[in-house]
Amino acid sequence: MRVELEKAATVDEFVAAITVEDLEADPYPIYERLREEAPVAFVPAINLYLVTKYRDVEYAGIHPEIFSAELDGSPVDATFGSPTIITIDGEVHTELRRSLDAKYRPREVRSYIDDLVDPICAELLDGMSGATHAELMSEYFEPVSVRSLAAVLGVDDLSTETLRDWFWRLHQGVINFEDNPERRDVGQRVSAEISARLLPKLGQLENSPNDSTISHMLHNGMPEGVCRSRDLVMPTLKVILLGGMQEPGHGSGSTMLGLLENSDQLHELTRDVEGLINQTVEEGLRWIAPIGSQTRQIAQPVSLGGVDLEVGQAVAPMVSAANRDPEIFSNPNQFNIFREKTPNAAFGFGPHFCAGHAFSRSQMRIALSRLLERFPELSLDESAPPITRGWEFRAPRNLNVHLGNAQ
Repeated sequence: MRVELEKAATVDEFVAAITVEDLEADPYPIYERLREEAPVAFVPAINLYLVTKYRDVEYAGIHPEIFSAELDGSPVDATFGSPTIITIDGEVHTELRRSLDAKYRPREVRSYIDDLVDPICAELLDGMSGATHAELMSEYFEPVSVRSLAAVLGVDDLSTETLRDWFWRLHQGVINFEDNPERRDVGQRVSAEISARLLPKLGQLENSPNDSTISHMLHNGMPEGVCRSRDLVMPTLKVILLGGMQEPGHGSGSTMLGLLENSDQLHELTRDVEGLINQTVEEGLRWIAPIGSQTRQIAQPVSLGGVDLEVGQAVAPMVSAANRDPEIFSNPNQFNIFREKTPNAAFGFGPHFCAGHAFSRSQMRIALSRLLERFPELSLDESAPPITRGWEFRAPRNLNVHLGNAQ
């Protein structure tokens, strides 16, 4: 933690000293002090009340009548347009979720996910054959994520490089709670680029539907011959492009980092991948939640964490902070795939619980399993240590490893 924060005698001084860079570098020590001394605290640097206790985060998620997803000045809406599935409540939100059911309900995901993801993993792992080193984020986890998403969306004509570039630029706009004009411009420009690239695809699918996510977003649950409007579908399609790339790819990277830093657990997992992989995925999602918050706006006056919140105030229930609440998880900063099973908060709570959770979890399961089955002797490359950043979207930026002997 930065020296100025460490020296802050009072929590008010501490909160006033927090910068965006502090949060990007490592938010967890900040959340820890806030959870102990000010579990609901206004942070001027990002214009939000941060909510850091599990029970308070959960309460906000399951009470949309008090904590509305419709946030004035939302950087999500400023980047994607509106409405989006994550920034709208009520009937429109229900309609948008229904449009995704055909591809993302857990039962549906189970019917296709292995056949979708396994060949992508195999091709990427074959490409590492004969190598002694790899950078797993750019060479494996992110490509698995974006190519799997592209296939299920129906845009697998787009390159891995394009999809990864879209994610990195989109997220600059979405995390822009400080209203940085440069970040806003980056996000809006790539959003316009995506619209221009995908609108012809929507036009084709309006007349010739198929089994892709985009087609179902247009047609699922609609009367025959009637489509949802492109203006309704496009902002949520961009949400899926961002979250669907980010959650499984970066969740896998963070999980792998936890394993590499705890070689005893990695050894146990490689001995029984099938038996331990699901609990490993859940621990990775808990330890470093890929997405940090479910941002909300107060719709009715409420007291939360000892703070009276007024209508119109913006709050950020931090699922990442909730996942390290010691009242819920013992030794919460420790990565431990053998911890007692307790539901984590990584995909949020309430009506806005992530619609793609089954897809993300399954993709993580497959990507990690296939990697460890092929390269069971992975170890960190200490000459290029991992750098992990982000508070709204957190993951290793690099994960350089020695591959060891392949199987």
